[in-house]
Amino acid sequence: MAEYKKPTTEQEYLDNFAQKKPLMNPTEAYYESSRCLFCYDAPCMNACPTGIDIPLFIKQINTGNVEGAAKTIFDSNWLGNACGKVCPTGVLCEGACVYNHQDVPPIQIGRLQNFATDQVIKNKKALYEPGPANGKKVAIIGAGPAGIACACELRLLGYEVDIFEAKEKPSGLTVYGVAPYKITNEEVLDEMEYLESQMGYNVHYNTAITTKKQIKQLERKYDAIFLGVGLGPTASLNMPGEKKEGVVGAVEFIEELRMEKHKVDVPKNVVVIGGGNTAMDAASESARMGAENVYLCYRRGKEDMGAYDFEYELAVKSGVKGVFHVQPVAILSRGKITGVKFIRTESKNGKLHYIDGSEFIIKCDMVIKATGQAKMGNFLSKIEGLELDNRNRIKVNLDNYQTTNPKYFAGGDAVNGGAEVVNGAYEGKKAALGIHEQLSVSSEQ
Repeated sequence: MAEYKKPTTEQEYLDNFAQKKPLMNPTEAYYESSRCLFCYDAPCMNACPTGIDIPLFIKQINTGNVEGAAKTIFDSNWLGNACGKVCPTGVLCEGACVYNHQDVPPIQIGRLQNFATDQVIKNKKALYEPGPANGKKVAIIGAGPAGIACACELRLLGYEVDIFEAKEKPSGLTVYGVAPYKITNEEVLDEMEYLESQMGYNVHYNTAITTKKQIKQLERKYDAIFLGVGLGPTASLNMPGEKKEGVVGAVEFIEELRMEKHKVDVPKNVVVIGGGNTAMDAASESARMGAENVYLCYRRGKEDMGAYDFEYELAVKSGVKGVFHVQPVAILSRGKITGVKFIRTESKNGKLHYIDGSEFIIKCDMVIKATGQAKMGNFLSKIEGLELDNRNRIKVNLDNYQTTNPKYFAGGDAVNGGAEVVNGAYEGKKAALGIHEQLSVSSEQ
């Protein structure tokens, strides 16, 4: 019996995808902030990729200065509201909280962060304004976390900024690829509107940059270009039956669910292939959409998965069944998907081996591939002098995120290969500072 009933209305959908980190009310925020020890050289702050002064903003909440707390957060992380909800805080800031050494629950830093930033967003409280115009222009390709962070920082420094976004909404995977129980579309887009209204950058939606001619036009028109292009579609398994109807990529599945909600039809039996966090999300979501049997299948052992332990636990609690040491061989169909053929595996000296004669079939009506995303190598190869590493990631100088083509800077998944929203926000900001340093030096010469 499925843990969740198939949602037929938006309210049923919202009930199934209740938020993991619900918004605190002022009383909850006051009492939770009172628990903080305001550590010197706070380990939580050191664990935050963007270096937010966590003890300071918690103290500000506790003393009633919520607006000041929000500014402390946004000063370090332009996507402070989204990161309060989607960050793996149990691994980062909360995971570093000293209370963990005392068998005391850590401070709920993510929820406090979300509480403070939500207040200023809802009240449309302007905390920033663009710096004096410096006469220079920067183009940003991609309105994901890295692109938005880069744009905000550049506007503070007085640059004119144009963002070119292939889709119709900003924030990249924050709105298109994060599980709905982590953050709602409304929360993501409210933060995007809040930032855009203050900082005044220009976003050109439904405007994909794909050709060499477009690239050359940008190079002529702008003083610098930031690449925040993210990753491409789900990578192919090169497996028989992969092209059949009913086989979908995990990223594409999550995007459809975020946009269409209860209108998405998920059948009774689903196989999810993969062992990363995206696989966990796709499996949990399938269960919450009413699938009776969801099998999460991974070629190695549970301990070898790339996913965080808490993500797997959440999937299991949703009704997902883990199947380990199995490699898909073929997707079977008779008009419609009927199952996936697997072979059992074992690890010997760190290498994966197939067990002869161990093939078996898991019956299913849908297959979700959570096997990584293709890189944007085809597009990036059109930029002269831009070097990629052996995994098709953009090579950058980590001090300023400048690429091997000095006019270009880059950050986000196209550089790190697929990390957290907070990493993209950090890299976008660092790149903006790198752009400013380079253009300031060139102006003086």
